[in-house]
Amino acid sequence: MPHPVDSARHPAPPAIEDGGPGRSPGPYRRLFAPHGALAFTAGNLLARLPMGMFSISVVIMIAGARGSYALAGAVTATGLAATALVAPWTARLVDRHGQARVAVPATALAVLGSLALLLCVRLDAPDWTLFAAYAATATTPNTGGMSRARWAHLHRGDPAALHTANSFEQAADELCFMLGPVLAAFLCSVLFPEAGTLTGAILLLTGVLVFAAQRATEPPVAAHAARTRSPLRTPGMAPLLAVFLATGAVFGSMEVVTIAFAEGRGHASAAGAVLGLQAAGSCVAGLAYGRFRPARHLGRRLLICLAAMTVLMALPLLAAIMSSLSAVAVALLAAGMATAPTMVTGMTVVQRLTPESQLNEGMTLAVTALLGGIAAGSAAGGWTVEHTSTAQGYLVPVAAAATALLLAAAGRTERY
Repeated sequence: MPHPVDSARHPAPPAIEDGGPGRSPGPYRRLFAPHGALAFTAGNLLARLPMGMFSISVVIMIAGARGSYALAGAVTATGLAATALVAPWTARLVDRHGQARVAVPATALAVLGSLALLLCVRLDAPDWTLFAAYAATATTPNTGGMSRARWAHLHRGDPAALHTANSFEQAADELCFMLGPVLAAFLCSVLFPEAGTLTGAILLLTGVLVFAAQRATEPPVAAHAARTRSPLRTPGMAPLLAVFLATGAVFGSMEVVTIAFAEGRGHASAAGAVLGLQAAGSCVAGLAYGRFRPARHLGRRLLICLAAMTVLMALPLLAAIMSSLSAVAVALLAAGMATAPTMVTGMTVVQRLTPESQLNEGMTLAVTALLGGIAAGSAAGGWTVEHTSTAQGYLVPVAAAATALLLAAAGRTERY
């Protein structure tokens, strides 16, 4: 249902040029045709890159200063749990009051939390201060969700453009989570242990400021936004979030098991590069998927994507049985190609189920489910490799993908 637009602050999206007589523009050219699209995308990518930097930066910083990976892991887990609790409320405020009005102060508070953590580590403050400081970063807004909401506003009524936008956003996520850890590890090792956290905080604040400054592309706030109920109560949303939870377990378990496998083969330093291949495969697949026609039956497409992911996740298991890290790397590259289409389709279903005035909250709920799944998958993968073997640890992502497929089938996603 369309919402009233304040023409002074939120002018209607400009018409997209057709690329000239006899020539139709490509999907990505059409996507970025509206004025301001490139600007807000640049700011959003700048703000999103630190999402792949913070966790590894905090682990390196705390473990190096306190000599305890257990403490570092507990601090990052606390931050993850706090984010899962706070992020949906932050997204709800964004929907009710606007992206710029909420995202900037929320980001400022999160950056202060990162700087406080840095100072606590540097000044050898008590351990409890690390938990308190990092918990404050939970107010970080879901920049990916805000970007997707802008695309939905700019290309409303154009399913093909929205499909391309979701594909691009998923590829951007993979790119940031591929480059972020590499950049963080480089900064922390070459400069000083706190360099990763400091750089991430600066990039986050700068990116959000650039993003929020693009007011012409900001979705308008609906007059009734404050009176709407949570998207969680929308029919079909809870089963879909369960699918996201299981899908997150695929990612979390694959990361832990791969690190353990590489370390067990005496190549611990190669784990990041091996995992980067999975992200690279997903990034390429996401951009290619954006050129396909959008699915008429999203639920059916989601089932197909989940089935493909389940099959491809068996490739690393077979490669691990061969005890070859090179084979595992190639298998992860192939397995990653099923990730982006699955996530793009799932996010599109979320957008279809969520009222336009609550898109940020709806997509943040999906991200929160993913984070919960990542945490559970990490724990399950770690337990499996510790009590069985690293090769058998690859059974966990296969089982998680199969669970996601079964949950999607049981939730009757073909209705979407």
